[in-house]
Amino acid sequence: MPSIDKIVVLGGGSAGWMTAATLKHHLPNKEVYVIESPNIPTVGVGESTIGQINAWLHDLDIKDEDWMVHCDASYKLSIKFTDFYKENSGGFHYPFGLPHVDGTIFGINDWYFKKMKYPETPNSDYAYTYYPATMLSEANKIITNEDNKMPSWRFSNDTAYHFDAAKFGAWLRDGYCKPRGVIHIPSEVISVQTNDKGVESLTLTDGSLVTADLFIDCTGFKAMLIDKALGVPFIPFDHMLPNNSAWATRIPYQDKAKELQPYTNCTAIENGWVWNIPLWSRTGTGYVYSDKFVSDADALEQFKNYLRRRDPVVIPEEIIDTLEFKNIKMRIGIHKEIYSKNVCAIGLAAGFIEPLESNGLFTVHEFVTKLAKTLRRESISQWDKDTFNTSCRRDFKTFAQFVSLHYALSQRDQTAYWQAINEKQFSLDMVNDNINKSGFEDLMFSRMNGNTYTLDLGGIPAIAAGMGYFPLDESSVKRSMYVNNHTMLREVIENTLERWKTQEAEWQSIVNEAPTLLEFLSEMYASK
Repeated sequence: MPSIDKIVVLGGGSAGWMTAATLKHHLPNKEVYVIESPNIPTVGVGESTIGQINAWLHDLDIKDEDWMVHCDASYKLSIKFTDFYKENSGGFHYPFGLPHVDGTIFGINDWYFKKMKYPETPNSDYAYTYYPATMLSEANKIITNEDNKMPSWRFSNDTAYHFDAAKFGAWLRDGYCKPRGVIHIPSEVISVQTNDKGVESLTLTDGSLVTADLFIDCTGFKAMLIDKALGVPFIPFDHMLPNNSAWATRIPYQDKAKELQPYTNCTAIENGWVWNIPLWSRTGTGYVYSDKFVSDADALEQFKNYLRRRDPVVIPEEIIDTLEFKNIKMRIGIHKEIYSKNVCAIGLAAGFIEPLESNGLFTVHEFVTKLAKTLRRESISQWDKDTFNTSCRRDFKTFAQFVSLHYALSQRDQTAYWQAINEKQFSLDMVNDNINKSGFEDLMFSRMNGNTYTLDLGGIPAIAAGMGYFPLDESSVKRSMYVNNHTMLREVIENTLERWKTQEAEWQSIVNEAPTLLEFLSEMYASK
């Protein structure tokens, strides 16, 4: 087992340079090269992140003031899902951070009692009850929380980002990687030579050969090394994820104060959903759909129709006529092995779920962090590769199932697309009663439907509540031994509701005093 001293990353963009940055930070004595084609554009869709990116940035000692103004970046507090539950049902939030719990009824999720007692309570109220960031998001406001005014919410941990992924990759290249010794090779690979150990060498346009102890495939959906060169099988996830295509574009602000929102808005329409990602200078938007139910041309027209009625600001026809729309075909699933022989795939080359829940860049920093830990060993055995692959596949499957939950719980049925989703068997483990089912299914379908309606299920309760999925009802309460005294239960519920009213007023007063996101970022960008 030879040691790994020279690492070559094939492909730039956000995935390639995040990979190079992570490896150079964790393994400073390794030689790290990035071969980046000057002529091949990146996909350019990954402009939204989730809270876990904070751990990666902190790990690499990257501060907001270092990069945000160079990448058209803004802050993100939440993800909003509009009309996912039913057509014209409105929106609900899945905010970042931990739920704020100030006393509970019998140690379980109190909000279900409120919904049971007052059925007219909107589903969106769940996030307002437990997550103070929901109020900030809806008001287009933000606070740093340095004085801890907002309980159970931390600016440094519970915010994520919207940014231009291409600019972020370029900043990592010039502002982080190259100053730390990463070698940039601006060239294209015209051929790949393989042997029984994997990739032997890469031939560049000038005829030179590049060798390495380890090659990292960051070539996007092309998967030039892991797929084209090594032929590692690809495992599709179309049994649980319905979409395979997207139209994407960039739109100028019409009313920046309204449109610069601190959340990603995902709106369900005829054959999929539309993302809306506000950056500092413009908005990134796109329509994710299945070409099994609608042609690309008809999907583009549906997307344009959405823009014509878009909330909070419609896009005028004369602006729509000037937009450049990019069609993207997505390969949904993951390779059976993402570390095979002397090749490891990161980013879209490894696998992709779909843009919902902003998971694209998440898998990049999570997988490459695992890889860096693996490469700390003096030499890499098959055991090391197998444990790395198993860990990555498990994380990928769990996240894919979480994304599929957004479709499985939807009750939209106006088109053949949504009707097919209603009939879809999202979990083969559930269908086959697989005793080795994943932890996700155990949480969602055992604990959510049992007698422990806890708040420690991550985003599952927030999505389930927004979709009208409530595990608690009067019958289950009557059968439960801990609520035999129903007079006492009613009193406790009323006391809890009064406490929540006081809490809401306190949070609202903080929101009223907070600056808008536009005001907050204007100060940051003024120093650029």
